[in-house]
Amino acid sequence: MKITIIGSGYVGLVTGACLAELGNHVFCLDVDQAKIDILNGGGVPIYEPGLKEMITRNMEAGRIQFSTDVAASVEHGEIQFIAVGTPPDEDGSADLKYVLAAAKNIAKHMTSFKVVIDKSTVPVGTAQRVSDAIRAELDVRGLQDLNYSVISNPEFLKEGAAVEDFMRPDRIVVGTEANESGLYAKELIRKLYAPFNRHHERTYYMDVKSAELTKYAANAMLATRISFMNELANLADIVGADIEAVRQGIGSDSRIGYGFLYAGTGYGGSCFPKDVQALTKTAMEYQLDLKILRAVEDVNNLQKSILVGKILQHFGEDLSGRTFALWGLAFKPNTDDMREAPSRVIIRELVQRGASIVAHDPVASEEAKHALSIDFADAPELLNRVTMVEKPMLAIPDADALIIVTEWKAFRSPDFDLLKQQLKTPIIFDGRNLFEPSVLSEHGFIYQGIGRHN
Repeated sequence: MKITIIGSGYVGLVTGACLAELGNHVFCLDVDQAKIDILNGGGVPIYEPGLKEMITRNMEAGRIQFSTDVAASVEHGEIQFIAVGTPPDEDGSADLKYVLAAAKNIAKHMTSFKVVIDKSTVPVGTAQRVSDAIRAELDVRGLQDLNYSVISNPEFLKEGAAVEDFMRPDRIVVGTEANESGLYAKELIRKLYAPFNRHHERTYYMDVKSAELTKYAANAMLATRISFMNELANLADIVGADIEAVRQGIGSDSRIGYGFLYAGTGYGGSCFPKDVQALTKTAMEYQLDLKILRAVEDVNNLQKSILVGKILQHFGEDLSGRTFALWGLAFKPNTDDMREAPSRVIIRELVQRGASIVAHDPVASEEAKHALSIDFADAPELLNRVTMVEKPMLAIPDADALIIVTEWKAFRSPDFDLLKQQLKTPIIFDGRNLFEPSVLSEHGFIYQGIGRHN
């Protein structure tokens, strides 16, 4: 099948590469010429395990191409995926200007039936707005009889495991219209996703609004579990309980399960923060206050400073002359995504109190430099106190403490004796509960985890 992907960002690239891997001919469009040049030159502008190799393989096979040519992209595919960004607006709602611009561009150039698929994360009602935008543009062109169908097909990709998630999905959600065009579009989608349903049906068909809400509901539920456990971890710190034991105790209940029950420094990334905000905003438009989700967001914002509070309790409010080694910058492992990363909050709060930071992340250092330049735009001179190093142990010498913010596997088994030898004080603030308190105690460390009782 011939497929067009509008938007060559995270979702667009993963979707395009995986569909090409299945034998489809994929045209990836983006308005950013620099990004297209990188892709055509054999590079990939994002870090996602396995993605570069898949793109290279399919480029060599002639199954995927990258271009800024809008007209050619519309002509190429009967199926047009919209996979552009939906950043949060000032009020927290999803900004749909890129989605609607993509819809208008399709309508400006289409000369035959198109199935337009919203792959971007969008609020309930977006498909109708996309449809209206297409119809308005076709009317201007005098093509009132030219037909199309708008489908909602949200993505459920975890950064760091997106290729695997796409190729081995838990579920595929498809929202279609209950009319002749919608039924035809549904059959096209059934054919497109047939390789994923060979052993058992993974596709859930529903109405468009339900599909749009499903995406937000899924991320909101996962975010809720994270904030729930973080609140319990903070209580565990006070009462002297061990949140890891609690996690095992409740996770063993089949009705609850273990997923997303790990306490830490809060969630970040491109999905959970903006999706919780957008869902809350959508409800407010209908005069409904989603109290639980407002609390989820409040807890998460506070949790990003939880390690800072522990550090200040130990060293005092004035951190002048202190240096902290920091392991992990990305919001989660196996990605270079710095959007809403807890490390940004931690670094800013410590530096503002006079501290210096020596940080390491296996892949996110360059993205971190860009993100921190934004965070310190009002005081760029403070950035001189933040240094990036290429190896974890290069951050340790003469540091007053080690702070762990991202749970990269490479951090799990350090040389504790060397760590203790090189740190000024043998203390670790573990924001992801990477280590066992008893093990650190045996090595002579002061250990501060999240809800971990020594």
